[in-house]
Amino acid sequence: MLNRRLFLASAAAATAIPSLGLREAGAQAFPSRPITFVVPWGAGGGTDATARIYGTLMEKELGQPVNVVNRTGGNGVVGHSAFSTGAQPDGYTIGMITVEIGMMKWAGISDLTYENFTPLALVNEDPPGVTVGEGSPYKNIKELVDAIKANPGKLKASGTSQGGIWHLALAGWLQKMGLKADAVPWVPSNGAAPAMQDLAAGGIDIVTCSLPEARAMIDAKKARPLAIMATKRDAAFPNVPTLKEGAGVEWTIGAWRGIGAPKGLPKPVADRLEAVIKKIHDSKEFREFMASRGFGVVWADSAGFRKHMQEDLAKMGEVMKAVGIAKT
Repeated sequence: MLNRRLFLASAAAATAIPSLGLREAGAQAFPSRPITFVVPWGAGGGTDATARIYGTLMEKELGQPVNVVNRTGGNGVVGHSAFSTGAQPDGYTIGMITVEIGMMKWAGISDLTYENFTPLALVNEDPPGVTVGEGSPYKNIKELVDAIKANPGKLKASGTSQGGIWHLALAGWLQKMGLKADAVPWVPSNGAAPAMQDLAAGGIDIVTCSLPEARAMIDAKKARPLAIMATKRDAAFPNVPTLKEGAGVEWTIGAWRGIGAPKGLPKPVADRLEAVIKKIHDSKEFREFMASRGFGVVWADSAGFRKHMQEDLAKMGEVMKAVGIAKT
């Protein structure tokens, strides 16, 4: 009889263990198998390079393979969907969230927003510079601003496709100056490199793109940066003022990258991944890799990254509506 009572008591205790405790026990064993790291853009690009250095260093920290896979298409929709609505929230599928997640809803190409993810960390941001040709008559950003205001529609700019991040950077800047988005007509290009070549040849007057993308022409003395659309100067270009410093314009934007997982990721697993991402972010190996490619290194934890994406969604909607490309 005593043995029966002891058995029943122990059985009752076992069934009373909270499910949270079981999940925490599972998180302590995480990961027990390979992780898939989804990149929404093609191999060889900046997002791919950033994901691959993280994947390599995460393998060392987690003791499991981290397989980086490129899922392209739909202006980023295919890849972002693959590790949000298309994956289980168990930590075994993560991915790179990029600035385009704040644009998809407004462009009418997807309902995806930051709310479909568990944000883990913001790790990179590259704000655009305002660059002119070496032969340009404008020696500083104030002179350029005055010229744009005096002659709206005269100067032409480029840096990416119509409605791309660098186009929106220009449109937002013009809006903050009290001008319409077409005060500087946009000439679409297949990226910053051909735009910079066109700038050097005199085909356009302004390029808005990240300073690392413009660096080759700047170093060759064929282009001159006048300002950067950031809250502080770039350490690699210490003599280039911010828009606020040079022209009194309060406007910042950037192409950013962060790491996320499907919505509903258990907190113990999210905390484990965030801690590993932070450790790598602070490592010498990661910092040297990013510096060698001119990529900006920033940090925001999961809460900060969520706030960043929330604010970016609102900002992108405002600018895309001003440019006339918002569908919703």
